Amino acid sequence: MNDYSQPILNGFGDTDYARYMRTGELLALQRGPDDVVHHDEIMFQTVHQVTELWLKLADIELRRAMTAIDDRDLRYAHALLRRAVTAVGFVTAELSMLQHLDPWTFQQIRVALGHGSGFESPGWAAVRRTSQELARCVDALIRDDGIDLVTVYKEDARSDVYELMEALIDWDEALGLWRARHFKLTVRIIGHTAVGTKGTPVESLAALLNRQYFPELWRIRSLLTEQGPLASDRSRSGTQRQD
Repeated sequence: MNDYSQPILNGFGDTDYARYMRTGELLALQRGPDDVVHHDEIMFQTVHQVTELWLKLADIELRRAMTAIDDRDLRYAHALLRRAVTAVGFVTAELSMLQHLDPWTFQQIRVALGHGSGFESPGWAAVRRTSQELARCVDALIRDDGIDLVTVYKEDARSDVYELMEALIDWDEALGLWRARHFKLTVRIIGHTAVGTKGTPVESLAALLNRQYFPELWRIRSLLTEQGPLASDRSRSGTQRQD
């Protein structure tokens, strides 16, 4: 008879859960009580370490989505992109925890950061690189398959192509929402005129708020508005006012 109380996996830990999840190593990654400059440093580290894990997953899903696009399995690519969007949604939601970090406490924690900055995040660096690769992959799909996006949006809004394009919009939007949330949180904690730990002015974050990886998909919205049934009415109204 099996003894289920005994672990059977290799590794360290008293249980298979601990060995598989490597909880001993994971929970030792934060600074100890004798090392922190303020107890909120644990909260600060936890949020950022968990963020790196979610971004690692998001990057993996983006790369799998590119492979699916190359294979023309657009439905699967769409599903993978939804996973990546959800992961970044969790990253954005985690920023709410840092609202509990008061401005003066953060000034104490900054001492422990050295020159470390969120700009050096390997997770965000990977996501940015992969997003650029994904944009080129999608451009190749549209070009090679002769896809007319306006026609797709007007006449084929239930197609796999349409669902994929909307998932890409969701991804772009998710990154934009994180940037906006992060910028507001940064201003809330250290102010508009401050300089970050890497010597970068806080206001430089504002320049990134309108960054888009799929500008053509956003431009489609304007084109559809210009061609919509109310567009001709507005045009006639403008002509009448000029007369």
